[in-house]
Amino acid sequence: MNYFPISLDIRNRLCIVIGGGKVAARKVSALLASHGKVALISPELDDELAALAAEGAIQWLQREYRQGDLSGAFLVIAATDDSAVQQAVHREAEAGNILLNVADVPKWCNFILPATVRRGDLTISVSTAGKSPALAKQLRRNLEKEYSDDYDLLLQVLGRLRPIVLDMGFPHKKNKILFEKLLHRDMIDWLRQENWQALTDHIRAVLGKDVPLERLTGQAE
Repeated sequence: MNYFPISLDIRNRLCIVIGGGKVAARKVSALLASHGKVALISPELDDELAALAAEGAIQWLQREYRQGDLSGAFLVIAATDDSAVQQAVHREAEAGNILLNVADVPKWCNFILPATVRRGDLTISVSTAGKSPALAKQLRRNLEKEYSDDYDLLLQVLGRLRPIVLDMGFPHKKNKILFEKLLHRDMIDWLRQENWQALTDHIRAVLGKDVPLERLTGQAE
């Protein structure tokens, strides 16, 4: 199946997770990291989920799933191996046009969750369309080794440079060329080595010696 890759903004949207075990805990953690409003339906919780419920990070409905529980949900994840519950949740989600993922059961899903590497605002995802989660996991581990936390810093620098370039008032085509020139192959090494002189020299070589870099450094020059 050819899935459409997409990144969702779930901030303050109701995300319902059904299940209280380790799989549910992983899904809840990912939803909270993206600032979703999480409600959990399960008679029992593992220790991690119980702690989140106790501190008010998630809403816990301490019971089994019931028809109608998905009302108002933006997104639902069924992290239970009870096939009857899976099918009931699927029917309700389909009827309500609600996004649904049933863990490890692609046939009941209208979206799947890729293996993901996060480095701050940088997100790299791998999907095998549900055919081999093991391969996706292996590829994710390879990416974790290749893309260190330094790439988050690189992204922050590039993000601060973007408005500086846009404020220069060049046409879109010129801006595109400048952005590509700014992304020097040695930038990640300069950041790792804290070689700020090489970094600023490169930026000024591309944008001009008078370019204001206070927004880049956070300090007035």
